[in-house]
Amino acid sequence: RPGVDRVRIVVFAADHGVCAEGVSAFPQAVTGQMIANFAAGGAAISVLAQSLDAFGHALQGRLTYGLSPAAMGLAYMDWLLHFLNSPGKAGEMSRNAAVKGMEFTQYALRASLESETEPYIAPLPQDRRFQSGEWDRWPFNLMYQGFLLTEQWWHYAARTRGMEQHCQDLVSFMTRQVLDTMAPSNYPLTNPEVLRRTAEEGGRNLVRGAINFAEDVNRQLTRELPPAAQDYRIGEDVATTPGKVVYRNNLMELIQYSPRTETVRPEPVLITPAWIMKYYILDLSPENSLVGYLVDQGYTVFMISWKNPDYEQREVGLDDYRRLGVMAALDAVNAIVGKRKVHAVGYCLGGTILAAAAAAMARDGDDRLADLTLFAAQTDFQEAGEIMLFVDSSQIAYLEDYMWYKGYLDAKQMSLAFQLLRSNDLIWSRAVRQYLLGEEESMIDLLAWNLDATRMPYRMHSEYLRRLFHENALANNDYVVDGRPVSLRDIQLPVFAVGTERDHVAPWRSVYKIHTLTSGDVTFVLTSGGHNAGIVSEPGHPRRRFRMLERRADATHLDPDTWQQEAGHRDGSWWPAFKEWLDERSGEPVKPPRLGRASGPYKPVADAPGTYVLED
Repeated sequence: RPGVDRVRIVVFAADHGVCAEGVSAFPQAVTGQMIANFAAGGAAISVLAQSLDAFGHALQGRLTYGLSPAAMGLAYMDWLLHFLNSPGKAGEMSRNAAVKGMEFTQYALRASLESETEPYIAPLPQDRRFQSGEWDRWPFNLMYQGFLLTEQWWHYAARTRGMEQHCQDLVSFMTRQVLDTMAPSNYPLTNPEVLRRTAEEGGRNLVRGAINFAEDVNRQLTRELPPAAQDYRIGEDVATTPGKVVYRNNLMELIQYSPRTETVRPEPVLITPAWIMKYYILDLSPENSLVGYLVDQGYTVFMISWKNPDYEQREVGLDDYRRLGVMAALDAVNAIVGKRKVHAVGYCLGGTILAAAAAAMARDGDDRLADLTLFAAQTDFQEAGEIMLFVDSSQIAYLEDYMWYKGYLDAKQMSLAFQLLRSNDLIWSRAVRQYLLGEEESMIDLLAWNLDATRMPYRMHSEYLRRLFHENALANNDYVVDGRPVSLRDIQLPVFAVGTERDHVAPWRSVYKIHTLTSGDVTFVLTSGGHNAGIVSEPGHPRRRFRMLERRADATHLDPDTWQQEAGHRDGSWWPAFKEWLDERSGEPVKPPRLGRASGPYKPVADAPGTYVLED
């Protein structure tokens, strides 16, 4: 676009330390003298070369969804060279293939003669593609058993002695993605459930599936939500807890919720959600709103609602979320309720930045926090799970170029990364249900929220991946706040940490490491469910359970597996246990504070849920 691309080139050059004389004159027109200055300084070629590479990677990334071809190629090259240099491994795999092939041939002969046979190989517990009894009939049993056998063989073949662990994991992951596209469950002629449904309905399921597919493609182009998701309107069906926006800056709005009890605990609750999600996951429908639950229990609750960034926020960094988010919100809370201790709560990435803020406050003698609560939030990223497949030097550099052109990470890219980690459930099984069986996608408030995705600023996401994931700076006492590193060991506050059993974003064993990083008492909860459903676990929700155990600061360390054995098993929601934990650290109830202040920067400016949460 005229006048814009030139600015982007210069911004990119400045980011990469190749800025030369004349750059500060932008966005004025490029003059001959400025070009001469660039040439004289030897920076012009570097600027153009790096800009050309970044632009090419940005275009390329639209096809690869931000995945680095170089990272994938290096991983497979590592595998190939080690495999070719390991004749013993190659011989073993050949013998394994021959033996498995003969055994499978015997199974195929039995299966062709008997109506039902025991499976030769059982699917993994989390693999639900072949659960239907129809897959046990010939010839479909041969199809899926042969597929699982091939999948098992490649899983072992992808791990060759001597390879870098990251390369092993990446090759195994990408090979699994390729194999998943070939699963017999994905095709109408090899899926017995689809064939039966097609025969029963005379093909109407395939017609509905084609319509569903066309509508999905159209929604991808127009960025519209599915009709069922549109039934959950923000402020009317979800995010309905009454309150006021009592503070606003360029990065966040602060919501104070109206009291529902005659008295409240004197210590308010300040919640910092992640900015890769909209805050109202904690204020969904009235019956499963954590915000509503805490308000009903007599707490004054404040919630940060982040702005959905666009190109203008490309230079917003990770520390800006601490400074303009956590600290600005804490200043507002203190101005509204007085100088009272604050129960600080952080969810996911919001919990990570809250922990960094708490460490900096402890270092500087700021004692405004009463305690620290972390929901599915990592502070040590050494074992951050399969998401680390997308975090290496090559991948980060490629993703930076991909983000550079737009100034942010698109929500679709973030969503795809998480979907690939559970491609069977989130991609292929969904495609079979909607496009082959012709079923309508069921919708609940949690799924509608999940579709209301957000973006990530270029600079912030780059720092997040490099400093926290790749370098693990926060756990290594190397994360810098106000020019000096912070240490989580300085945090002596009581900590309430929640992990979820099936979390593929923040694995609970990674969340559990908070025990060794802080110096205070830690109460750890392990709840059923995943990263989102395990947190949205309201009382009365069926089939909910959790484990809970407190470790005193002077107690000996328990490893995660021992903790899991010793922690008591409880049925139901963990929310009442959290409320009891807060009660023990709160004072006697007092009269509720007013919403905001009558004048000044904390005067109410809008009704909850505010305006930032409505931004696409």
